[in-house]
Amino acid sequence: MALSINRLPYGLRDIKVATLDAAGVKGTLVDLPNAQTLEFQEATETQELRGDDQIVAQRTTVSAVEWTLEAGGISFEAMVVVAGGSVASTGVTPAVKKTWSRLGTDAYPDFYLEGQAMSESGGDHHTIIHRAKANQISGTHADQEFWVTSAEGTGIATLTVADVGKVWSMVANETAAAIA
Repeated sequence: MALSINRLPYGLRDIKVATLDAAGVKGTLVDLPNAQTLEFQEATETQELRGDDQIVAQRTTVSAVEWTLEAGGISFEAMVVVAGGSVASTGVTPAVKKTWSRLGTDAYPDFYLEGQAMSESGGDHHTIIHRAKANQISGTHADQEFWVTSAEGTGIATLTVADVGKVWSMVANETAAAIA
């Protein structure tokens, strides 16, 4: 089947995140289990040229992307990628204890974010934020409700040679491909 011009992404199959080092090199992908939503909106800057009492020209550029995500449950390992901190395990089965901690001095790190949706027109659809940074994480314990991990933040242009200047990308695959 040829790649359809009219993409019909449906649902959300997967979200994976990866650390970015100081050079912008992506680390190992970590699954954010039970992906529920991945949403983004471009932030833009507009410049106008005025003359003769009117707008003569206008230029709008992408300065960043604002994003939010939600996933059912919580993966400490994925949240360390998104929000920083550290995970420690102690004890032996059946008394293992795992703790995710953040210090008041911990800064939110840059990270790579990719979501996958299947496409009703065939194949799949990936949304990538090349250099994301969270500015808020949250979740709620509530009566008769599962924990839903939420995060929001901004994506800005990359500095790596291979992807210099990329803020976000969308990839359409004729044959569905897992996030690699």
